[in-house]
Amino acid sequence: MDPNALPFDTDAMLAGLRPWIECESPTYDAAAVNRCMDLAGRDLAIMGAQTSRIAGRLGFGDCVRATFPHESSAPGILVMGHLDTVHPIGTLARLPFKVEGGRCYGPGILDMKGGNYMALEAIRQLQRAGIATRLPVTVLLTSDEEVGSPSTRDVIEAEAARHKYVLIPEPARADGGVVTGRYAIARFRMESTGKPSHAGARLADGRSAIREMARQIIAIEDMTTEDCTFSVGVMHGGQWVNCVTTTCTAEALSMAKRQEDLDRGVAAMLGLRPTGNDVQFKVERTVTRPVWETDERTMALHRHAQRIALRLGFDIPAQSSGGGSDGNFTGAMGIATLDGLGVAGDGFHTLGEYINVESLARRGKLLAGLLASLD
Repeated sequence: MDPNALPFDTDAMLAGLRPWIECESPTYDAAAVNRCMDLAGRDLAIMGAQTSRIAGRLGFGDCVRATFPHESSAPGILVMGHLDTVHPIGTLARLPFKVEGGRCYGPGILDMKGGNYMALEAIRQLQRAGIATRLPVTVLLTSDEEVGSPSTRDVIEAEAARHKYVLIPEPARADGGVVTGRYAIARFRMESTGKPSHAGARLADGRSAIREMARQIIAIEDMTTEDCTFSVGVMHGGQWVNCVTTTCTAEALSMAKRQEDLDRGVAAMLGLRPTGNDVQFKVERTVTRPVWETDERTMALHRHAQRIALRLGFDIPAQSSGGGSDGNFTGAMGIATLDGLGVAGDGFHTLGEYINVESLARRGKLLAGLLASLD
C-alpha cells in the first residue's frame, strides 16, 4: 500500500477539526471535556467504530474508547491521545481558530487535538480506500493528561496491556522527529502555614505563609541540575491584602532522564523542612510518571515507521524527550510505543499555539501507512 496515494484533503480536515478546537476543554472542567468527548465519540461512531464511554473519576472528565470491526482478535494497535488542554474557558476569544500564512491557530490545536483528529482521518482514509489493517485498531481518548493522568492511568495501562503497539499523536518534535523514550516526572503539592495578624495594625505579630513559600520556592528551583530539574508553576495564597496570610499552597514539578535521579529529587523534595520554628511547611508527592527507556521493541517500531516516512519524502529521527505523556506508562510497561506522531507546529501551552497546515496530510499519510502495515 502506498500511503502517498491516499487523497488526504487538508481543507476538509481543517473543517472537521474546527469544532473540536472551538469546544474548549480545560482539564479541570469535566463538563467541558465531556462536551469534546461527545464530538469525538460522534465522529468515531460515524466512522463505524463501536464506541464506549468510561466514566470519569476524581472530578475529571470521561474517556472514549472506540474499536473498529476486524476479523482478528489478536493484540492490535492502540491509538491513544488526550482531549483535555491547559487553556481555560474563554481562551478562544484571545486565540480564535484561524488559518493564516500556512498555520492554523487555536487552543489545544497542537497539544493535541490536531494530532488526534489527524489519526482519525488516517483511519478514515484507509476505510475509504478499502484497505484493511492487518491488526485490530482501538482508539482511546483520555481526559486528564495535562495534569499527569491521575484518574486514567489505570485505564491506560489496562488498555495498553491488551495491545501489541501503542501509537501516540502527540506533537511532532521540532526537527520532525518522533519520541521513543521520555523522562521521569514527579509532581508535588506544598503547603506553608504561618500565623495571622492585621497587616496594618499588628504586622509584627504575624508570620506570613506567603513569605515562607517564597523562600521555599527559591530553594526548590535552586536544586535544579543537569540531571534533575525543579520548577514551581502554581501558587495560591491570601485573600485580603490587610491580613498576614495563614496558608499558602503551591505545586512543583521535577523531571529527570534517569529514574534514579528522579528518586533522589523526590527524596530531596520530601526532605524539605520549615525555614523557622514559627512557620510550618509540608510536601506531598502527587502524580509520578515513570521513566520510559528506549528498548529494542520500540526501536524496531521506529525503524518501520522511518522507512514509511522516507518513502513519503521526509525523515523522523528518534529522540528521548522531556515533557511527559501517557507514553511514559505504556513504554515503561515494555509495550512497543511510538510517540510524537502528531502534527508539526509550535507554541503549545501558549496564546500563540498553532500547527503547520501542510503537516496534517503529511503526518496523516505516515500514520495511515503504519496502521496498514503493522503486523
